[in-house]
Amino acid sequence: MQVTPTPQAPRALIIGAGIAGLACAVRLRAAGYQVTVLERHAQPGGKIRTVPSAAGPIDAGPTVLTMRHVFDDLFATLGQRLDDHVNLVQQDLLARHFWPDGSTLDLCRDEGRNVEAVRRFAGNRSAAQFQRFSRRTQRLFAAFDQPMMQAADPRLATLTTTVLKQPGLIPAMAPLSTLRGMLRTAFDDPRLRQLFGRYATYVGGSPTHAPGLLSLIWQAEAAGVWVVQGGMHRLVGALSAVLRTHDVNIRTNAHVARVEIQDERAAALCLEDGTRLPCDVLVHAGDPRALATGALGPALRHIAQVTTQVPRSFSARVLSFAATPGRADLAHHNVFFQGDAEGEFRDLMAGRIPAHPSYYICALDRGQGTDPPPVERFEIITNAPATDDTTDPEDLTQWLHQITQQMAHFGMTFSPTPTVQTVTTPQAFARMFPASLGALYGQSPHGTFAALKRPRARTSISNLYLAGGGTHPGAGVPMATLSARHAVEAILNDQTSMSPSAPTATRGGMSTA
Repeated sequence: MQVTPTPQAPRALIIGAGIAGLACAVRLRAAGYQVTVLERHAQPGGKIRTVPSAAGPIDAGPTVLTMRHVFDDLFATLGQRLDDHVNLVQQDLLARHFWPDGSTLDLCRDEGRNVEAVRRFAGNRSAAQFQRFSRRTQRLFAAFDQPMMQAADPRLATLTTTVLKQPGLIPAMAPLSTLRGMLRTAFDDPRLRQLFGRYATYVGGSPTHAPGLLSLIWQAEAAGVWVVQGGMHRLVGALSAVLRTHDVNIRTNAHVARVEIQDERAAALCLEDGTRLPCDVLVHAGDPRALATGALGPALRHIAQVTTQVPRSFSARVLSFAATPGRADLAHHNVFFQGDAEGEFRDLMAGRIPAHPSYYICALDRGQGTDPPPVERFEIITNAPATDDTTDPEDLTQWLHQITQQMAHFGMTFSPTPTVQTVTTPQAFARMFPASLGALYGQSPHGTFAALKRPRARTSISNLYLAGGGTHPGAGVPMATLSARHAVEAILNDQTSMSPSAPTATRGGMSTA
């Protein structure tokens, strides 16, 4: 569907060409807006980024898609099919897990096979516990999907009503328990508690402090995982290409200096090179903490103030490199756990680089139905605390030697061995994404009501809206993409109520009612 802007079409400016900014551009363009996206880096994508290698571009951010329906819906907004733009390979094997004692556990997309895998791994009692855990998390995901994730402005009162209407949901939530505490009652085997506790790290938190409700993240993965052939950056490339064919202007190397406010509305963006861009609607699709800290002008310091008052999520040290692995039994997703399940999180909560971290290893060229090449592309992620320091750490050589030796205990070696030049640190993330403090997931997910404290799409400035992983419904590629839908639905509702001539939308789930 080609949408041609009319001379009277409202002008929408979007700050940030990460997945949320691009998704906002798709939905606003479908609604008839003139859209310009401004990206401070040389390429769109935000945290969906790559580093070069002799084997080709290597992902240095998200590695797979879950909640595929979110992206099918996004492309359909402009009359496109996701499958016409990227090749997606659904993974039968969701993740392969390794422990220091030599035990391994594969989890796949079939629950019955998972039950049998757990039975072989830890016995009949653990298999029964897994079945109960799976039913419990299915119920939680179904209960909170619509009133929380799909809702643009979730309210505690609405969530309370949802809970009270479903007897037995409160015990399933374990409202007074951390994820660690909930898993202690769910599983006898400490390895299974360790495995499902790691889902707290998907949103930058610790199972020792995150609420038990986060156990439902398992269901987002169990419902399906897809690999984008060539890497996640292919999704960004596809969205960018579709937008350009629909006359959306994506300006890279565009540094926004400040937002110009007139009559309590965002009137224009002023770039560092002196360019002034007027707007009718402005979407900030970066970390909202940038507004609260005055990075885009003192007039916006009152926006998203909560981001300066609550702790930040974890960050990571990320290795992206090409090599030949020393063991052949890797899947696309691999997790290597350490024996001390809680030591890593004690270090992280104390603001220290973990002495004995677990490793997430993505073998980017596997899980695609073909044999991997002799030299493969890898992304290794270890948790690290966020930091306000933007200078390079001095311990990288020692740290890399240490974790290389720790991985070797699993038989996990690489030729050539990765070097410090392959590492992206929290300090580097802090430089790339100003005001983020290097946190990869925005605010910390710790605390019973942490999810309700995230900034929403609407702000106190009537034509300024927020989107991205730092806003509701949260971090991760699907959640950030959903945030764009929430922002554009708010825009269309607000613009329609203020101006009968504003464009309307009937596609992609957007409503102007």
